[in-house]
Amino acid sequence: MSNPNTKNELNQNGKEIGDFPRSESIYQQTFVPLIDIWEGEEGLVLQADMPGVNPENLDVRFEDSQLTIHGRVGPRHQDIHAKNVEYNIGDFHRTFTIGEAIDPEKISAEMSQGVLTLHLPKSEKLKPRRIAVNAR
Repeated sequence: MSNPNTKNELNQNGKEIGDFPRSESIYQQTFVPLIDIWEGEEGLVLQADMPGVNPENLDVRFEDSQLTIHGRVGPRHQDIHAKNVEYNIGDFHRTFTIGEAIDPEKISAEMSQGVLTLHLPKSEKLKPRRIAVNAR
């Protein structure tokens, strides 16, 4: 006896989803990565969670005072007709406006275990500096 729910199961909203699509190729989404930002004496550090993004599929750009992060995640399974897929895949995208306090020429990035770390050094002319006082 066949299972009556095999073809016309309900999604989480209670609607019929019909035949199971290859969700990884059909339902590509764009996610906003979760980002921690902190400030040190030398500048800002941003850490973005981007699971599944390989460094070769990561694009970090600075243009017109905009820092843009875009990471592409490819399908995990190419030729599998899944019955249920709960892990959504999709691209990560986030843009920040960067002020003059940051030196755009010195921005650097590194990726490790799905976490992108960006270093945004403060501009030398805007860094606080100690002024020596000479005795007379």
